[in-house]
Amino acid sequence: MNSLFDESPSTHKAKPLASRMAPKSLEEYVGQRHILGEGKLLKRAIEADTITSLILYGPPGVGKTALARIIAGKTKAEFQWLNASTLNLEEIRKNLSMARQRKSKGVRTILFIDEVHRLNRISQDALLPDIEEGSIILIGATTENPFFYLSSALISRSHVFELKPLSQEEILTLLKRAIEDRERGFGNLKIKISSDALEHIAKSSEGDGRKALSALEVAVLTTSPDKDGIINIDISVAEESIQKKHIVYDKKGDQHYDTASAFIKSMRGSDPDATVYWLAKMIYAGEDPRFIARRIVIAASEDVGNADPMALVVATSAAKAVEIVGMPEARIILAQAAIYVANAPKSNACYRAIDEALKDIEKERTEPVPDHLRDSHYIGAKSLGHGKGYKYPHDYGGYVEQDYLPKKKKYYNP
Repeated sequence: MNSLFDESPSTHKAKPLASRMAPKSLEEYVGQRHILGEGKLLKRAIEADTITSLILYGPPGVGKTALARIIAGKTKAEFQWLNASTLNLEEIRKNLSMARQRKSKGVRTILFIDEVHRLNRISQDALLPDIEEGSIILIGATTENPFFYLSSALISRSHVFELKPLSQEEILTLLKRAIEDRERGFGNLKIKISSDALEHIAKSSEGDGRKALSALEVAVLTTSPDKDGIINIDISVAEESIQKKHIVYDKKGDQHYDTASAFIKSMRGSDPDATVYWLAKMIYAGEDPRFIARRIVIAASEDVGNADPMALVVATSAAKAVEIVGMPEARIILAQAAIYVANAPKSNACYRAIDEALKDIEKERTEPVPDHLRDSHYIGAKSLGHGKGYKYPHDYGGYVEQDYLPKKKKYYNP
């Protein structure tokens, strides 16, 4: 087994917390259950040491490098670690030549290339014959969409696995493990950290495990113990450590609903400045952008309606764009749509019309469809009198007076 990652205890202790707490096995690995859950293809391949060429794609701090290290520790193949930012064509050819020599002796080579999106097309093409012939198994890691940066030939010879940002619960698992671990973490220190502080670090790290652990390390190492030797970490220390202010905002509590209410009422009240302020608070607090987009779509129809039908077009386009783009850029799309709705002329006529009609359907006798409005297209319909007396508006220049509702009731008042 390759000893590339073996290290002395002194070297280990000098490393940052995030590096020390890197998982040593799949059992320790946190997150990515969609590809590493029980029975999933990638987990089975790692456990059976039957990895084929693959690309690990995802944002920073979600476990791409950690996963590569686990594979390196588990495989019987020779594991070569390269970084594309410092890699030239000559080095690639040298590594490929050594891989071919190993293959002739029956030894597999896994070639891991970090930041693989930085490889130019010539370097990418140089890998293809050896991947095709089985001289190397390529594992590439990238924060960029590989379909935009890697050649279609390289993509077609690899499995692409997308790693997603860690959930807040998964980040909390990493933080608690680091606090309790005596060998690699801070388990030998007396640390008292408030739940608010812990949750603030987890939330503010935005799915980045490395960022969360680095913030915890800063908090612990810069906080002096009290007279009892206890390192007390409260919300103010957490804010400083992760450089983000704590906002009281419970996604399932009053702050969530009150802020959303203020946002909606500001759009309805045609105040773009208040609208964008409450929008900013929700975004900063980590609100789901899809929730915000849905509120804008509803407001576009409920509060603007046919006074400006484009409001609904803008809002629904924004909701779709948010799904495609994601945060943080989605904040601009949300702001554009929300400000448009806030500035649009207002009418709740459609909202009032449908609610009034539903009230009548629920509480009053349901009116039968008049004969002249009934479907007359099937055989025998006309013998029942269906469609008799119906006036086709286009025969009258587009409009003709006739009864469409048995009772006299006005629902739509623009």
